[in-house]
Amino acid sequence: MNLYIKYMVSLRCKLVVKQELQNLGINYIAIDLGMVELKEDLNPQLREQLKNTLQKSGLELMDDKRSKMVEEASNLIIQMIQYSDELPRESYSDHISSKLNCNYVQLSSLFAEVKGINIQNFIIANKIERVKELLIYDNLNLTDISYQLQYSSVAHLSNQFKRITGLTPSFFKKLNARRKKNMQGVGIM
Repeated sequence: MNLYIKYMVSLRCKLVVKQELQNLGINYIAIDLGMVELKEDLNPQLREQLKNTLQKSGLELMDDKRSKMVEEASNLIIQMIQYSDELPRESYSDHISSKLNCNYVQLSSLFAEVKGINIQNFIIANKIERVKELLIYDNLNLTDISYQLQYSSVAHLSNQFKRITGLTPSFFKKLNARRKKNMQGVGIM
């Protein structure tokens, strides 16, 4: 079960949440900014206790319906970019709203509030991760990758890749090849 916490934006917030979970005896798997993955569901009384405790620290436990919507949107985006052979031909906003049967503007606002990143940047981050995978593991060139991930051009893909990673796609590929070669040389692979 995942809980979403509003205003959880720093390491200090994570430490506060961790301490409160421990104080209440709530077992968790992971704590990330804006989210806590629990080992099991909370009963309503314990959930209310956590909600009240977090409020004292300036944090807000999001309600289940809103949290579920953000998680569904996040999972849809990841599925669409990472695991689908073909991206939708309609705009991402239209695709997401039709799949989740919701207003995109409201979802976008809620997504940014919960995740601390807007949907567009979340999509871009996932696309760049996919580009990295394709550069490392596939035999696709940049033209094929840009087409597959619906970039308007190789230049657009390259510029976005460099803006996010600090590296050009070709340098990233060379760096990875060099790393693999070095690992083989010391017998790690």
